[in-house]
Amino acid sequence: MAQPPDSAETLDAAAAVLTQAAESASSDDQYRRKMQRRQEVQQQRIADRTVEKGLVIVHTGQGKGKTTAALGMVLRSLGHGYRVAIVQFIKGAWEPAEKAVLERFGDQLSFHAMGEGFTWDTQDRDRDTRTAQAAWDTALSYLRNPEVKTLLLDEVNIALKHGFLSAEQVLAGLAEKPEMTHVILTGRGAPQALIDRADLVTEMTLVKHPFREQGVKAQPGIEY
Repeated sequence: MAQPPDSAETLDAAAAVLTQAAESASSDDQYRRKMQRRQEVQQQRIADRTVEKGLVIVHTGQGKGKTTAALGMVLRSLGHGYRVAIVQFIKGAWEPAEKAVLERFGDQLSFHAMGEGFTWDTQDRDRDTRTAQAAWDTALSYLRNPEVKTLLLDEVNIALKHGFLSAEQVLAGLAEKPEMTHVILTGRGAPQALIDRADLVTEMTLVKHPFREQGVKAQPGIEY
């Protein structure tokens, strides 16, 4: 009787076990044999994954790098010739360096820095709410546009955290996106409802930060 194909879960578990076994191999020959089997498992894992879909991606957590990682995905999309849009919900009171670079892509990229800065700078909840709602209206125009392959909603989680937007608004907007559109939502404090909806969630963990431990100020090329 033919053996049933390995399930995705079985293959994933086998990959983890083989990697660990290779790392602890006692000889070069044993390492090579483990890695040969690991390669076979990996090839089967890749062959079995045939689904294509637009992803909802969340970058959250206290650590630095959420927007930076999202911009890496933006560059990949641009490199493939896809149309991309960025809406920044908090930044906007200054001109971020990434805007100056990405605008060189011309009509392939739409970039909207619509925020007015950090909430402790604006000190006006009603104005911050109006600004966030205006940014969301702009985001919706891209969410509904099938020509936009990748949409970055930068710091939208901050707007959600402060109540400038509601999770229901954002989830309803995501429900309207075309099937193959990728949407990246960044910012600390992502609500559980958004995490539950997302296909990919990465939480940045703060281990050390020069601002806190060393009193190092924000520097060009790193923070902005």
